[in-house]
This record gives sequence, structure tokens and C-alpha cells, in this order.
Amino acid sequence: MTIHFHKRFVKRSKKLSLKDYDLLQDKLVLFLHNPFNEILRNHPLTGDYFGYRSIDIRGDLLALYRELGNATVQFRYLGTHHELYGT
Repeated sequence: MTIHFHKRFVKRSKKLSLKDYDLLQDKLVLFLHNPFNEILRNHPLTGDYFGYRSIDIRGDLLALYRELGNATVQFRYLGTHHELYGT
């Protein structure tokens, strides 16, 4: 699998605490090995994010990605539930 990161995702990841950034890296490695590992709680989204999937980084921190085909995904959004969904 190939992972691409949108500039928005990269910019947001640089604002994470060191602890959260390390956790993000750990979850991305886990994702590479098994995108549907139970720990990630990988699930499809609806509404404004239809076509995207979400994985849990920690508690309320989520990473949203979409499949581009040919075993390639792009992580585009990173944030809390409130930041992403406004609720």
C-alpha cells in the first residue's frame, strides 16, 4: 500500500504535541500493516465526508483518508471530532 499525505494533513500534524505526533506515527505504521485492525476503528463516513474513511489516533483525534485506487490512499484531514464535524 502507498500512502500520500495532503498538505493540509501535514500542516495539521506539525501542530500536534510530541506525544500525539508519535502516536500518529504508530497508528500509521499499524495502518500500513493492517488498515482494518480493530485498534484503528476504521469506518466509512457519510454526509460532507462521503467517500472518506476515518481511523482513530487517540480518544477524540481522528485521521480521515480516501482510497485513490491501485492500493493507494491519501490522508487529507486530521483533527478532533469537533474540528472536523463541528459537533
